[in-house]
Amino acid sequence: MSMSLTAQPVAVLLMAMGGPDCLENVEPYLQDVRGGRPTSPELVEEIRERYRMTGGKSPVLDITREVARALEQRLNRSGDARYRCYVGLRHWHPFIKEAYAELLEALPDRIIGLCMAPQYSSLSIGAYMKKVEEARAELASETPISFVTSWHRHPLLVAAIVENIRRTLEKFPAEVRGQVPVLFTAHSLPERVVAMKDPYPEEVQGTARAVSEQLGSQPTRFAYQSQGRSGEKWLGPSVEETLGELAQEGHRHVLVAPIGFICDHVETLFDIDIELKQLALTKGLRLERIPMLNASAPLIDILMSVVEAHESSLVH
Repeated sequence: MSMSLTAQPVAVLLMAMGGPDCLENVEPYLQDVRGGRPTSPELVEEIRERYRMTGGKSPVLDITREVARALEQRLNRSGDARYRCYVGLRHWHPFIKEAYAELLEALPDRIIGLCMAPQYSSLSIGAYMKKVEEARAELASETPISFVTSWHRHPLLVAAIVENIRRTLEKFPAEVRGQVPVLFTAHSLPERVVAMKDPYPEEVQGTARAVSEQLGSQPTRFAYQSQGRSGEKWLGPSVEETLGELAQEGHRHVLVAPIGFICDHVETLFDIDIELKQLALTKGLRLERIPMLNASAPLIDILMSVVEAHESSLVH
């Protein structure tokens, strides 16, 4: 007797921060990010200009949907269509709640939640998990769910970052390549996470250390980028002060490796490629950035391995 094609699938919910899908939606997007608090017209216009300069919208949804399509195809490589991949965004459409309602229509056997960020923080991954729990409560869902919380030192992730660094170093003159400092960056968080014993600082530095070990003698630094405007202290050192130190030490080249990000968004396309690059020039530094993994084959390999390891842990 052949297996029924209507067997209950495993739903994989891929989650990302999200971003505005057009310039008109920058303000409502910011309002969602700020928990409903109003944003000053000046800040709205400043952020709108950043999106205007980087394509007019966030690329996150398109990239994550492409990842979902490719991952679903790979997970179902035996042809049994057991896995279904969905995309939910934390701060814009399709919201996590919308994606959750959609996946419930397939009557899944269980759900795996997976965030497009390798390092855990209660303020990032924890916030995605909270959005899922809110959706479950609102939709009265009792479908079993488990979360992948961290994959910050996954060997395939480290290998993919190392490969992108080695390729991008080739943009620099051959005679200086071995001395070009690699500046690892991750999104800053409010400094209060340290008092909360949040694992994020250790996890982002753990990714940096794992990559550094593979790079051998290549000089490396670590800094936080894209600090918020909340008025409280944020994690440092900042990329801006670190660039100043590198220039003072006599460096004329720097390679930025944003290890806290998986796909391109305004923090890479504007904060690094435009703003930080201009700052580097004023300090006599040539700045290049490694490509993000986006929906590349190496990322699909990584996520495939992450999901399989997670499933294996559920069995044992």
